[in-house]
Amino acid sequence: MADHYEVLGVSREATQDEIKKAYRKLARELHPDVNPAEDAQERFKLVTHAYEVLSDEDQRRNYDMGGQGGFGGFPGGNFGFGDIFDSFFGGGQRGPRSRAERGQDALLRVELTLEEVVFGVQKSIEIDTAVLCGTCNGTTCRPGTSPKTCDICRGSGQVQREVRSLLGNIVTSQPCNACKGYGQVIPEPCLDCRGQGRVRARRNLDLNIPGGVEDGLRLQLAGQGEVGFAGGPNGDLYVDVQVKHDEVFGRNGDDLTCTLEVPLHDAVLGRHSKIETFDGAIDISIEPGVQTGETHTIKGKGVTHLRGSGRGDLVVTFQVMTPHKLDSKQKELFRQLSELRKGETVALKRHKIGFFGKERRR
Repeated sequence: MADHYEVLGVSREATQDEIKKAYRKLARELHPDVNPAEDAQERFKLVTHAYEVLSDEDQRRNYDMGGQGGFGGFPGGNFGFGDIFDSFFGGGQRGPRSRAERGQDALLRVELTLEEVVFGVQKSIEIDTAVLCGTCNGTTCRPGTSPKTCDICRGSGQVQREVRSLLGNIVTSQPCNACKGYGQVIPEPCLDCRGQGRVRARRNLDLNIPGGVEDGLRLQLAGQGEVGFAGGPNGDLYVDVQVKHDEVFGRNGDDLTCTLEVPLHDAVLGRHSKIETFDGAIDISIEPGVQTGETHTIKGKGVTHLRGSGRGDLVVTFQVMTPHKLDSKQKELFRQLSELRKGETVALKRHKIGFFGKERRR
């Protein structure tokens, strides 16, 4: 076996930078794509293997101590009993690995109105993602070409090394450096995807968001993420929900809440009115003498239950509005009312004691 230092043309005291520079120079000269000489390919393989060993500190140390390179060995290496048993009993990867890999997961945020949360909504959005290359259909090869069996490992994806250890010479295997363990090489990669089998593109995605989702909820859409390398399966898409603030309605669980401002005279005399909701106009009865803070519940007009069926309620809180701008006639009417009710005085409110002796506060 040729000496790795001689193959690269460096001394045994060469630094890593000197080894790297020597390899790059020889690789440019001997690469089969630029050097048609008959022995260029074999020399290129020797140069590549020599660099693979000498660029790794552990493998270089083992080689300098008399090892073959490629694995650490006893003494001073990282070759352990687990590696020995793997070599005898078939541990680790066997055979070529698949070039196709699962795509990455993706995350996007969708902003919803409260009304969309109440009923659910379908949205069509445009996302920037990795999609299958339309030229090579994920094969990574230029049209009309196909992968070739690796000359180094002969399609196994593994190369064998003989390592000296305390137990004698042991034959071990590791992923082939030439084909990266795939067992095949791509002599002519697709130009459109640069041998990736996928390209960046924008695509439309239809989202069916159910009613009842909450702000901050994350939805998982299986298989809607990026397509994998070499046409591998898609990753997942995660959708973070953000709910816009609504100027009229709030949310408490699956109930909607709102405040109805009631003029003083309507609070005194009572009236029937209509309020606009997400379900359209709804009749509401304001009872005479209604007080600020009292509520009225309208069943089934709240948020759709995310789990189960039906909807929550709409809870209306009354707020009695005291007029602060009166003309002379209105002021006179209030004076007359005050005279009629002059027996009523301003006083501090007393808190009643409940049945079990606890103070009840309002």
